[in-house]
Amino acid sequence: MDPRPSPLPGFEKMLAEGRDGALLRFSLGNEYLKAGDAARAAEHLARAVAFDPKYTAAWKLYGKALDAGGRATDALAVYRQGIAVAHGRGDKQAEKEMQVFARRIERGLMG
Repeated sequence: MDPRPSPLPGFEKMLAEGRDGALLRFSLGNEYLKAGDAARAAEHLARAVAFDPKYTAAWKLYGKALDAGGRATDALAVYRQGIAVAHGRGDKQAEKEMQVFARRIERGLMG
């Protein structure tokens, strides 16, 4: 177990103060996912990609949050969008990772 306190209260305070943006939403989504709240994570990550549609790391984590929350079909759609974004940006690593995650979901939906 990590002995460090969660940064969530600080991130939530920043959001309450109106300091909203893609990075803050990504950070909130990441922390909520770590805390096991996939639904809340997905909400913040959806906002992150709305703020910055080219944020490949946010697309990848958004798909992961949706999948963790039992929303495989939605996760697959998000991964497909993320793959297109990553391809357009030349972010080969993120593109490959999301392709792997998407294929896993496709296999799971078929079987």
